Amino acid sequence: MKTKLYPIITLATLLFFAIGGSFAQTRKPVNQPFADQKMYHLGFAIGINAPDMILSHTGYVGENGEAWFAEIPSYSVGFSVGIIGDRYINEYLNLRLAPSLHLGERRFVFKEQTSGEELKSSLKANYLTVPLHLKFSVPRIKNYRPYVLAGAYAAMDIGTKKDDVLLFKTMDYGLEFGVGCNIYLPLFKLCPELKFSFGLVNLIDKDRSQLDDKDLLKYTQAISSGKSRMISLIFNFE
Repeated sequence: MKTKLYPIITLATLLFFAIGGSFAQTRKPVNQPFADQKMYHLGFAIGINAPDMILSHTGYVGENGEAWFAEIPSYSVGFSVGIIGDRYINEYLNLRLAPSLHLGERRFVFKEQTSGEELKSSLKANYLTVPLHLKFSVPRIKNYRPYVLAGAYAAMDIGTKKDDVLLFKTMDYGLEFGVGCNIYLPLFKLCPELKFSFGLVNLIDKDRSQLDDKDLLKYTQAISSGKSRMISLIFNFE
């Protein structure tokens, strides 16, 4: 699992080191000194995501003696875009609604326990999400202000096909946590943000009555539950 995190964490680490290095520059003008005192403000976000899924298996053995299990060996990088609505609460807290569209895929590898036979499949992970976050910001340091956020989200799957190897349920719900930094530029705020999403719903749909190729049922029967996970590196423009 750790090896799948390296590309995202490395990119985020380089980004925050670059931000940290710029702290050393002195005598820079303070941009937008009253930006955080607005009762409401809007923005938009673009970024990349890496969807994942935590799988549990049933140990099901078919009539022919086959026992299958599945894994997602590596992340596939997708694209994210969204809008931001921010409500000022006090000097340190903001309430944020950020509807977003995440486009990506999960690459499954199914393996038969005895023979070692494999099936590789890429399934779309396209979701429309509506997260509600509480954002806590530390005191501003010149043109920088780090923050953390936490909240919950609802998501709707817009990519699953009924004849895929696995069928996912339409709705998902979960929790999100993140860390970022407000960078105050002369005309707007740029806010790079690293966010972690943890789904709470078992997304594996066991009802495959509309599946044409019944041989694919063994892959659904092999999995007892699958809960979504996602890492996102987002750039907010506010």
